[in-house]
Amino acid sequence: MIAPEPRDLLDLAVTVAREAGALVATRRPPGAGEPGIAVLSTKTSPTDVVTAMDHASEALIRSRLLAKRPDDGFLGEESTGFAGASGVQWVVDPIDGTVNYLYGIPAYAVSIAARWRGEVVAGAVHNPVSGETWTASLGGGARLDGEPIRVNDRAELRSALVATGFGYDAGDRAVQGALAGRLAPRVRDLRRIGAATLDLCAVATGRVDAYYEQGLQPWDLAAAGLVATEAGARVEGAWGAPADETLVIAAPPLLFGLLHDEVAELAGGLPTRS
Repeated sequence: MIAPEPRDLLDLAVTVAREAGALVATRRPPGAGEPGIAVLSTKTSPTDVVTAMDHASEALIRSRLLAKRPDDGFLGEESTGFAGASGVQWVVDPIDGTVNYLYGIPAYAVSIAARWRGEVVAGAVHNPVSGETWTASLGGGARLDGEPIRVNDRAELRSALVATGFGYDAGDRAVQGALAGRLAPRVRDLRRIGAATLDLCAVATGRVDAYYEQGLQPWDLAAAGLVATEAGARVEGAWGAPADETLVIAAPPLLFGLLHDEVAELAGGLPTRS
């Protein structure tokens, strides 16, 4: 198999993410709250909703990507994934921040990443409401609407603005809320946006200094994790493990260790260093 050109994959991801973003934004009824949105089902808990537009967005993305690259694989939040024959697999979140979308909160995103033999090489995150698009290719840096971006050079935890998120399971959320409450006095402040992709892109853009969360899935992390990494963030899990469902921390290198030690200490049950 011939390695694809990351720039070509990125261009396709951007085009399709913006088309899907236009679909979900224009098809959302005006106003706020649940009555205008068709909730199809729930997933991990009664509060983890799936809307008709999650499915419509993913169907559009899948059809557009595979029309251009029919031998590629696909992994989406709302459908069964497959590997494909080309070595490229697309990792897609059709609407990250579905609850925000449901309530009319302007913080949700379409996320599309391309993995080559398991490594993310290109990613795009598009906020349909603001019109902003974050992009990155492996070794090519990160950009917001075409302009290079870089993480803040924060080195003190006490002056750091830290983003986080909570899971949908009530028990998990109780533990995560307790962790946030214990961390809050040790940092400048905490932010809870409700969309992991936008949190990671906020680190990349310097809108927050750092981010941590438990429970992320590949479609939450793939594109935005590459954006944050290419913007200079260290994106890892606990004790040097890869960022995954157990824990994701994204922070400038000088801040990463300080936040890691606080989170790993407070979030009992995380893996310990072997």
